[in-house]
Amino acid sequence: MPGLAALGLTLALNGCISFHTVNDGITRAQIGETAQVGGIAVTPVKLLEDSRCPQETQCVWAGRVRIEARIDGGDPVELTLGQPLALAGRSLTLAEVQPEPRKDITRYSDEYRFGFTLSP
Repeated sequence: MPGLAALGLTLALNGCISFHTVNDGITRAQIGETAQVGGIAVTPVKLLEDSRCPQETQCVWAGRVRIEARIDGGDPVELTLGQPLALAGRSLTLAEVQPEPRKDITRYSDEYRFGFTLSP
């Protein structure tokens, strides 16, 4: 029985900190999840904008994605897809946002997964 209790505790705590890496150098997290990106804790807090051009649509502007995130539990900062943020001599980048927008589907913030990279 103690083994089951430990398993239950492990499963319960698993939702607090998530590590989503698929051997591509990108660490992924959803809103409210904390991802460890090269030793830096990144927590997406809020989707501020997703104005990307939907698939199968002709657009004049490709659009952008902006999120609010906490870095190592500090004050929220704004991250924009593809734009690095300087952190103590390193660069944190919001490198990926899934799912891709589609013109016939409304996306909600809890459906998004954000991918982060850290470079020296």
